[in-house]
Amino acid sequence: MNASGINWFDDQISEALGQYRTLHARVACEGAFQLTSIVDVSGLALAAVTAAAQQLAALVGAAEVSIDRRRAELWCGMTLKPQKWALPDAWDPVAGNYRTKDGWIRLHTNVPQHLSAALRVLGTDADRDAVAHGVRSWNRLNLEQAVVEAGGVAAAMNGLSDWAAHPQGRAVADEPLIHWHESPGSESRWPAFAGSLDGLRVLDLTRVLAGPVATRFLAGFGASVLRIDPPDWREDGLEPEMTLGKACASLDLNEANDRTRFESLLSEAHVVVHGYRPGALDRLGYDDSRRREINPDIIDVSLSAYGRTGPWRDRRGFDTIVQVNSGLAQEGMMRLGTDRPVQLPIQALDHGTGYLMAAAVLRALCLQRADGRARSARLSLARTAHLLISNGVRNPIAPTSSETCATELAEMTHWGPARRVAFPVALDGRGPVWRRQAAPFRSARAEWPTSEQ
Repeated sequence: MNASGINWFDDQISEALGQYRTLHARVACEGAFQLTSIVDVSGLALAAVTAAAQQLAALVGAAEVSIDRRRAELWCGMTLKPQKWALPDAWDPVAGNYRTKDGWIRLHTNVPQHLSAALRVLGTDADRDAVAHGVRSWNRLNLEQAVVEAGGVAAAMNGLSDWAAHPQGRAVADEPLIHWHESPGSESRWPAFAGSLDGLRVLDLTRVLAGPVATRFLAGFGASVLRIDPPDWREDGLEPEMTLGKACASLDLNEANDRTRFESLLSEAHVVVHGYRPGALDRLGYDDSRRREINPDIIDVSLSAYGRTGPWRDRRGFDTIVQVNSGLAQEGMMRLGTDRPVQLPIQALDHGTGYLMAAAVLRALCLQRADGRARSARLSLARTAHLLISNGVRNPIAPTSSETCATELAEMTHWGPARRVAFPVALDGRGPVWRRQAAPFRSARAEWPTSEQ
């Protein structure tokens, strides 16, 4: 990974954030990249982490940002190593790539409803061999459409040129990396930040993985993050990764009392970050205008899979699904000479977008402090994929370093002791402080955590 590649990502992100380079502290990087890929996942990871760190420094008045390149890569994956206990598998056994009559399709079945939808379409049990047999009788595009229409999540594998010509691919390419909207606001309610995000209240309505990455970053540097999940939501194997530093509660927005509580929390928040599929909050009665009515000053940052425009703007999607749709998986297969789709070595779309979401939150807070205006920012996994692809596709090259170790720190989680890779970012020599241990969803009350908790 050469410096020009990093600078290219920096330039694109700088433009999306509104020339943040006028605000940033001095940045010092150390360590070496170790990942190899057909696209520059390491450069994206470093640039996105750097953007979030620079925005944080600008907001809290830090003079220097230090970033470890290798840790930036590692924090785009699983960072926790349990000690004498085990994490459940993060993937449902049926999830993955399957050969169809005319190519490949990826089924995402981690959510029970999505698994049921795929099985209904295929007429099979939840057995991988049975699913593979059923898929082989389908055309990939027909199966994709059938699963999506049944309420599931699937992606027919495309080539890069196919996606570039696809109506949704063209729509995504025409969107900005971050779509901004300004509102007048009613009063200046931001805390007086000094060295950290103490006093910042972040309402986290996100799911796997980009949104939780954003709010985890904010929690590590002092924000009070309250994650709200529905009563039955599960992310097996990911809770210890994504709940670090956060209070995790549950509300059912179909119940009157829980709606009242939610509206109270929203009215008291400085930031809301949400990853609901476009239209989902609207159907619950909390569209953009209603959220702004409840809290005129709130910073509102959201994520979608496929962007704000185009025929797929309301479609469900995840990192690995977008990789298959956008041509990245087929390009990996071709360049590596394999007979099946090749995913990126890290979930770069999720993690890269997550750090960009954190950067957008912090940029909006900086601007709000200056002009009193409230801002909304919209990002998507597909637009981050377009960013990666636009930087160039290449044959994988050997990493610049053969080192495999990184500093690990002891940590106590709800489930037991563990070791976690040290975070890649420090401000003025100080890294994050996780005020709450990783804990299960729905383990806290739906109330704002105090700084002592």
